Amino acid sequence: MTRFAAISLVLVLGGALSSESLLGQSSQEPAGPGLTFKSGVDLVSVSVVVKDQKGRPVTGLSRKSFELFDSGRLREIADFRSDLSSVSVAVVLDTSGSMHIGGKWEKAREAVTKIAGELERGRDHIALFAFDNQLHVVQPFTTSPSEVLAALNKVQPWGSTAMFDAIAETSKRLEAEGASRRAIIVITDGLDNRSKLDATDVSATASAIDVPVYSFVVSSPLERQSEDAAAETGALTPSRGTLDDLSRWTGGASFVSTTPLETTTAVKQIVTELRHQYVMTFESGSPAGWHPLLVRVRESNNFVVRTRSGYIAGPRWSGRS
Repeated sequence: MTRFAAISLVLVLGGALSSESLLGQSSQEPAGPGLTFKSGVDLVSVSVVVKDQKGRPVTGLSRKSFELFDSGRLREIADFRSDLSSVSVAVVLDTSGSMHIGGKWEKAREAVTKIAGELERGRDHIALFAFDNQLHVVQPFTTSPSEVLAALNKVQPWGSTAMFDAIAETSKRLEAEGASRRAIIVITDGLDNRSKLDATDVSATASAIDVPVYSFVVSSPLERQSEDAAAETGALTPSRGTLDDLSRWTGGASFVSTTPLETTTAVKQIVTELRHQYVMTFESGSPAGWHPLLVRVRESNNFVVRTRSGYIAGPRWSGRS
């Protein structure tokens, strides 16, 4: 399986724009062709992460601190939350055969263990899913992280990879949990070679229901050196940007880990971001279809604001026709 690395180090989703922006900066990209739609929405929920230039969460902002633009039009924020509530995390673990190589399976298990260790028993929710050529429920959502660790011992890597299909299915299951602070953390090492969906399809699914995807790539030191060299020469595989883009489009972030310290740092950052999200709602706009979103902080150009790339007004996206 061909390896790829995550582009940015800062967990869950069509065609979209980058929603990570400095104040006043944005890029727009229309939804992909051939999209079909179903059902409708009236209120749109948006989870927003605000960080300073050193990557630290910015807390203490109020509703009046934000401006929200729907397709370029300033919209009124109907509801606003900044309290430290519980979080729901769906961990999606790559169990394809290549995870046996270079100690990656051990790194992946370590990442799951650290994620479970950052959550609060009886308060936060966590579920463990595994994927090869299909998605498997290893441990349903629970408020006991130790149950996830016990279930992890039953999982062994084997098979091919249908990563994007697995992420799309997981995002729908996470929506049913109903938590306002929720995310998918994908722990993987390689190229998707079996999915029917692509990153654009999945970004539409997860963005439509406000589920950020954090991609966590485990890598061996030799692979890391090869990927760094490829980045310098521009000789990257097509998959390199795909998972990174998926994370960015959904308001998540991407990480790469070859050492325990990198794993610890990434996991702490993910959980901290989720706990300090600002959650706001506004009335769905018109016409029906894909609406790009931009959220920014008033009177400051020193903050980095990250949220999902957009939403689907009216009938919601259901796949490619």
